[in-house]
Amino acid sequence: MIPTRFQSRYARLSPLFAAALILTTTAIRAEEVSVLFGDPTPAPTDIAPKADGLNIPFGVEFDPDGNLITAEYIGGRVFRLLPSGKLEHLGGTGEKGYSGDGGPATEATFDAIHNLAMTPDGDIFLSDHVNHVVRRIDADSGKISTFAGTGKAGFSGDGGPAAQAQFNVVMCVALSPDGSQMIIADLSNHRIRSIEMKSGIVTTLAGNGKKGVPEDGTPALESPLVDPRAAALDADGNLYIVERNGHALRVVRPDGKIETVAGTGERGDKDGPALEAQLAAPKHLAIDEAGNVFIADDMNHTIRKYDPAKNTLTTVLGKGEFKLKRPHGVTVRGNELYVTDSYHHRILKMPLP
Repeated sequence: MIPTRFQSRYARLSPLFAAALILTTTAIRAEEVSVLFGDPTPAPTDIAPKADGLNIPFGVEFDPDGNLITAEYIGGRVFRLLPSGKLEHLGGTGEKGYSGDGGPATEATFDAIHNLAMTPDGDIFLSDHVNHVVRRIDADSGKISTFAGTGKAGFSGDGGPAAQAQFNVVMCVALSPDGSQMIIADLSNHRIRSIEMKSGIVTTLAGNGKKGVPEDGTPALESPLVDPRAAALDADGNLYIVERNGHALRVVRPDGKIETVAGTGERGDKDGPALEAQLAAPKHLAIDEAGNVFIADDMNHTIRKYDPAKNTLTTVLGKGEFKLKRPHGVTVRGNELYVTDSYHHRILKMPLP
């Protein structure tokens, strides 16, 4: 039987056909996936990268010239993938630490970069999450600086400058579609926060600092969050949030109200109507021009697609011939989706499903 919320939309279809339409997946065939960097056929148990390879890449973005930029979680380095297929070292010594501000980014240390965001002029922003800060690599000078956070875990600074604010595990950074805001998943503060890029002023967009499942239709600023791992704005002002241990995708509407749009809260890999489908520790997300949300579903080793028009959650990569191992980064560029197949130490490209 078709759930009540779908009945009006599919009233003119037979129940069996309508149900089949809702549950149809759009899985990508193996031959449609390109390996941009890394081993095309990694061993299923291989967790050791090659000496000249990537060491668990998490973030993936693009510079103004269309070159892919990636950051390593364990390796602690930032690279540009050149058209030749070689990696150009942009930042990080590979050692853990919090050093180097004011000098070349290649001599700086980070502690577990989780992802990155790129401005139109080529500046790179990194979620240096164990250091509780956002770091910036200047496109012109190549120098590193701290853009947001004091380096000490805490919660403070709303209404003031980002450099004086405190965060507690900066898990994800993302720019709004118009580039005016930086969205930050402030994990251990159970909040989503924003930095206005021109003024540098910090505000909170969602979360009251408490851990819990938000009630649908309540003000986001008055609601708890389980553990917000990543967040991104779509072109219509909807703020999507993935919660790893909440096994859910939530959204803050432009009116400031929050609701769960995908996932039951229980871990699983079921596709179908979004609120009956299941996720398993989702870590990152990206949104295409049509408003579809692509999710790196970490412990399912898959990429999922939330379609807000159909209210469905489907698996688009990882269940078929082409296997993934704990994917963490996803980015949409044009008609293509880019994925960091993190524990296979490689970067993939596929057409948008």
